[in-house]
Amino acid sequence: MATFLARQGESKQKIRSAIEKRFAYNLSRTTARIRQTYSFNESCQETVPGAIIAFLESDDYEDAVRLAISLGGDADTLACIAGGIAGAFYGSVPASIANPALALLDDGLRETATRFCKLRGVAMP
Repeated sequence: MATFLARQGESKQKIRSAIEKRFAYNLSRTTARIRQTYSFNESCQETVPGAIIAFLESDDYEDAVRLAISLGGDADTLACIAGGIAGAFYGSVPASIANPALALLDDGLRETATRFCKLRGVAMP
């Protein structure tokens, strides 16, 4: 829902309100507060709200991913969720991040990623 609303151009406040109303997540905490007690937890009840909060506090794509990772615990999942929302909200993954990542992929995976983005109307660097 957060990614959908971000792609529709909704504000962070609208995204926050819709998520809180629909899923009853508490999105009033801050990443600084979450970081104090967060530990590895693969459940959506803990991981998803933290990732959304990281996005909501962010200033750009990289900031969202860094904030999510800084929570610790299931950091790769947190970063994927926050990054997905941030990419939709801020327009795309910056070329300075996307290009080096794409260069690490073999030809088959790079083609899959490129095809996926084209099908979804997501800008590629």
